[in-house]
Amino acid sequence: MIIGIGVDVVDLARFERAVGRTPALRERVFTPAERDLPLRSLAGRFAAKEALIKAIGDSTGVRWHDMEVVSDDLGNPGFVLHNAVAAITEARGIRSIHLSMSHDAGIAIAYVVVEG
Repeated sequence: MIIGIGVDVVDLARFERAVGRTPALRERVFTPAERDLPLRSLAGRFAAKEALIKAIGDSTGVRWHDMEVVSDDLGNPGFVLHNAVAAITEARGIRSIHLSMSHDAGIAIAYVVVEG
């Protein structure tokens, strides 16, 4: 059963300006494994984290590092959850999280479906 869905879009040029103005943004939002990726990939991961918060329907106590976007052996994206996000998903009975990301034409987009 679908518990929630979330989608987020990031303007790549605006994201690049934000990271340029505030270099600490990389450390604040992204885990060490994510930080050195190209900006378009970081924008997609930012959108994924925003979409996940929307899909689970609660951001109480959530920190950016509680959600890490990873790729499986085939390159498919997914999440590793920690702390508040892990607790929220467990409390809501979420058993599966589906993530799709893309970037093109100056935008990055992420779509998340959570199931219980």
